[in-house]
Amino acid sequence: MSRTVEAQAPVSAPVQAAYSYCEAVTGQQARNFAYGIRLLPADKRQAMSALYAFSRRVDDIGDGTLADDAKEVRLEETRALLGRVRDGGVDEDDTDPVAVALADAARRFPIPLGGLDELIDGVLMDVHGESYETWDDLKVYCRCVAGAIGRLSLGVFGTQPGAPGIERAGEYADTLGLALQLTNILRDVREDAGNGRTYLPSDDLAKFGCSTGFNGPVPPPGSDFAGLVHFEVRRARALFAEGYRLLPMLDRRSGACVAAMAGIYRRLLDRIERDPEAVLRGRVSLPGREKAYVAVRGLSGLDTRHVSRQTARRRA
Repeated sequence: MSRTVEAQAPVSAPVQAAYSYCEAVTGQQARNFAYGIRLLPADKRQAMSALYAFSRRVDDIGDGTLADDAKEVRLEETRALLGRVRDGGVDEDDTDPVAVALADAARRFPIPLGGLDELIDGVLMDVHGESYETWDDLKVYCRCVAGAIGRLSLGVFGTQPGAPGIERAGEYADTLGLALQLTNILRDVREDAGNGRTYLPSDDLAKFGCSTGFNGPVPPPGSDFAGLVHFEVRRARALFAEGYRLLPMLDRRSGACVAAMAGIYRRLLDRIERDPEAVLRGRVSLPGREKAYVAVRGLSGLDTRHVSRQTARRRA
């Protein structure tokens, strides 16, 4: 998957304004995402901002205060807008800047827009109050809301021609999305419980005595909450290890973007592992200086070189 010739075409003033709007949304609302996409060249950064702004709109509908039936209507309206983008029905003078930017990005890059349909499907699962019995069940949800974003992003990043294992790039991008989403689920377990949502598989909750849920700053009485968290952390680490195999398939700056975003979440995972109950007391986050360090590390290519050496040893 290489970049298209159209990606070099100039951007008109209305389209540039639409991208500027999406970049403002991204800068204001994407706490971790923005650190990664700053490392991209302008055309890829703009395209990623368009994807983020559309995805943010979908998420905001699902997390908003509308009644569930009204949320369903809004989500289907958003799906119809996506259909217009896909069919070339959005002109550069359209009044919706997110649609204008996304339509231009889709013309410039081979973005698999069906991934945004999957995102809408995943948010509908939230609206319908879905819960998950097993990890296999939860994976379906995670692939919709995060794996799909990985595959959409890969459409912008492209891959290096002739990179070993390139046929699995989409699979690795999907897996990395699952790793990030599972980390999000662990970080937000208390907040989600307060909103009436449970994502961790009920089989896992039962195994560690946590079936009563997480509605307070301390674990359920008699539970092995730390054991549950460490179990899920190991699962997330395995997903990160598999997903990181994407890095050597990307150009330097795209690889830096992915390494920065994933690196921030891996460090969040480290913090959660060290103090599992912290996720019940409040939101676990990284300070800005640590995020900046991870971004610099990504730009240095350290993670990409490490993965390349591991891959070479496996092939030897």
